[in-house]
Order: sequence, then structure tokens, then C-alpha cells
Amino acid sequence: MTDVSLTPLAIHAMSVRALGESLRNGSLTASEVLEHFLARIERLQPVLNAFTYIDVEGARAAARHSDCLLAEGKPRSLLEGIPVSVKDNIYIKGMPFVFGSPLFKDRIATHDELPIELLRDAGAILVGKTNLPEFASRGSTYNPVYGATGNPWNPELTTGGSSGGSVASVAAGMVPLSLGTDGGGSIRRPAGYTGLVGLKPTLSRIPRADGFTSVLYDCEVVGPIGRTVDDVRIMMSAIAKPHRRDQRSRGFAAMSDKANEVGPLRILYVPQYGASPVDPEIAASCLQACERFSSMGHSVTVGELPFDISPVSDNWAIIGNVCMSLMAQQYPDFKDKVTVDYRDRALTGDAINGGTYQGVIELLQELRSKVGEAFAHYDIIMTPTSAANPWPKNEPFPPMIDGQKVGPRGHAVFTNWVNACSHPGLALPAEPTASGMPIGFQLIADFGADDLLLDLASCYEAQFATGKAWPEFSAS
Repeated sequence: MTDVSLTPLAIHAMSVRALGESLRNGSLTASEVLEHFLARIERLQPVLNAFTYIDVEGARAAARHSDCLLAEGKPRSLLEGIPVSVKDNIYIKGMPFVFGSPLFKDRIATHDELPIELLRDAGAILVGKTNLPEFASRGSTYNPVYGATGNPWNPELTTGGSSGGSVASVAAGMVPLSLGTDGGGSIRRPAGYTGLVGLKPTLSRIPRADGFTSVLYDCEVVGPIGRTVDDVRIMMSAIAKPHRRDQRSRGFAAMSDKANEVGPLRILYVPQYGASPVDPEIAASCLQACERFSSMGHSVTVGELPFDISPVSDNWAIIGNVCMSLMAQQYPDFKDKVTVDYRDRALTGDAINGGTYQGVIELLQELRSKVGEAFAHYDIIMTPTSAANPWPKNEPFPPMIDGQKVGPRGHAVFTNWVNACSHPGLALPAEPTASGMPIGFQLIADFGADDLLLDLASCYEAQFATGKAWPEFSAS
């Protein structure tokens, strides 16, 4: 590890708020900031393979426009002039939309998805697209078009998935922020593997429209990834607002960029789901984080989830398989061009009848009711973000955890129920492994309580100063 205090004036080591203040007071220009990050991308991209596309000229033009507005004292938001990367399952007009699949390897997006419109309106500089597994449907970031993404803490290991390129771009200081997606833990687990803060917002807290066909019903949302809680809060304050193109978003107020103090909260820590194994270093590190919340004055209980997630977990694949079947109907060459496991998933989806699928949707609704009732008794549920530490980047999942054989989602047991119930979940860094690899834990709050999550996390971060270390090779 390297302490960023060794390079206190480095642009990439500045928080988003400090960077924005420097842009607004004129001590930095958006063009200078962008060139700093482009130089880092040029140096680190060959090692990490975080990006699938870098829009140098488009970003430079946007930075020049930001400089004009900043010079006039008219920044559009706290994101004015801040470089942002975007996961390559989100449409950005004029940029490739490949989704990690040979099916789309020559496709260029013809329009912006709504969250991208909001980022542009806020003055963010869209630097490029980041790598992901094919169709964002694996827990490790590699695909047949762009290959594997390496973890900045050890480039031979995975960043997890599916927002693996996004977390690599932020953790290595190639951009200050990234917009990812989370359909089963795809922001939170990669954030945990790279020492970052990643938010899966409440469903529609960031409005979404005009995007690609859903691959997980309404369980997937877009969300911010940053180095600090405040970095994430700033992106939320810029784009988490009601919008008429997403009717569900209209039930939420716009988010503030300011943190609030929180009183004593009722926190349930769930260290393990049933008999599913957890790496001992993860268990110890997350228990320490749990004890820190107790030392802060919160009422912490250690126990099991107060609802049964197995009906949804046992049927989770049905949702994805039906969505693959729909995609195969929409694109006639789907089954000829995608990798064989996605072809097989589409074929499986073809055979699922409407009643079976509707039964799974009913299970989702039942879970949402039960989780809502549980949050009458707890303010926060806390778990590890992952049951396993990062594994070799070209492998799909770790086959063993704590000496036990596990399947493809053995490492991912903690996260997908949060997507199923639509509640917000926030990944925060815990103490790392003995070898220095990051470990993360997640906090889950009541439906719509994204603000409370960020407030609690800000208090924790301020007291325990997490996330200050940098991967050695990208520290300067």
C-alpha cells in the first residue's frame, strides 16, 4: 500500500469536492484536469484493461465547454468539469455499445440513456466506456471481445463483476467517478474488491429510461462508484432526482450534497447466510467493522436475516434466462454470435412458460413485503460484500471458499436479495487482508433511505479513515 499523503497535490488524489472547488475558484481548469487523467489512462490502461473505449476528442470538447461556464461563474452542478467513466451496458450517443458480446462488437449507440443525459446536464466529462462480462451476467470481468480486467491491487486477479472496469478505473485513479450498474451485486462486490465506495440506489432513485432491454427485470439499477462516501454523494446529488420519463422516480425528492449527523441506529449484522462458507479473513475484517459501529453508539445485533431469501435465490436464474430469450427474439443472430452459455440460457428461457415466470415475479413481490416489514425493527442490515477474496482474472468464480466447494454464485451470496427487494445497498471498505487486498462490507437500508445510508457511512468514514491507501503501481 502507498499513502496518498506522499503526493498531496496530485489531481487524481483529490476528492471530488476538492477537485470541484479548485475548478470553481480557477486554480485548475477542466482541460488541465482531463489531461491529467488521460495521461494516467494512457499509462495504466495497458496493465488493467479497464476501458473498452476512450472518447478523447469528445471529452476534450466537453472540458472546453466546462471551462467557459466555470470562467463565467455558471457551473451546472458540483460535477462540472469532473471526468466520469461509464459502464458499457449504458447507452452514450456516438460511443460503442458492445456489452461485452460479439453480438454487438460493431454497434454504436444512437442516443443517450437518461442517466447519461443527467450527467451531461450536470457538466460531467464523459471519458469513455468501461469493461464488463458479457451481458453483465458474471461475477468476473472478462469477455470474448475485450478480454479480462485486472485488479489495481494485483492485476493478475479479478475486480469481480460486473462493474469491474468501472471500479478499476476509479481505484487506479484513471477517473474520480464511474457510473456502473448493479443487478445482483455488480457495484457492491467489485467496490469491495478494490477498496472503494459503491452505491446500489433504491429502485428509480436515479431515474432510468431509454436504455437497453433489461436483463434482470427491474432488479438492476445504475449507481455511482467513488473513492469516498462524499464522492458518491456528489454524483447522487447531481443525478438522483425525479424525472417524468421514470414515473417511479417521482416519489423521491432530489438528494442533497450535504451530510447529516445520525442518531443511534438499530443495526443487524449478518455474518453468514446459512451454511454458505465465508473466507476467514473476510469474516474477521467485517466483524471488526461491525464492532466499530457498536463503538460509535449504535445498537448492533449479530444474527440471521429475518426473512427467507431462498425462494427468490433458488429461482433467480429464471429471470435472467427469460430476459436472454427476449434478447434472442430481438436479435435474430443472437444464438449464432453470443458465447455458448448465453445461447444455452436463451434456449432455457424459451422453454419457460408464462405462468412459471409470473410465479417468480410474485416471489419478488412477497420478498419485498417481508423485507419492508423487517425494516420496522432494524434501520440497517450489514453483511460482507462477498464471501471470497479476488481470484485469477480469467476464471469465472472461485471454486473453493474456506476449504469448501462452491458453485458460480458461492462468492456472491450476500448481494442479490438486495436487488430483489429494491432497497439501497452501500459498499464500504473494511480492513484489508494480510496480503493487502481490499475487503468490503455492505450496509442495506429501508426502501428510499439512500440518504441515511450515506449519512451513516460518512460518520463511519470520518472516524475510521477508510480508503486512504492506493494500489502501489498507480499511486503516483
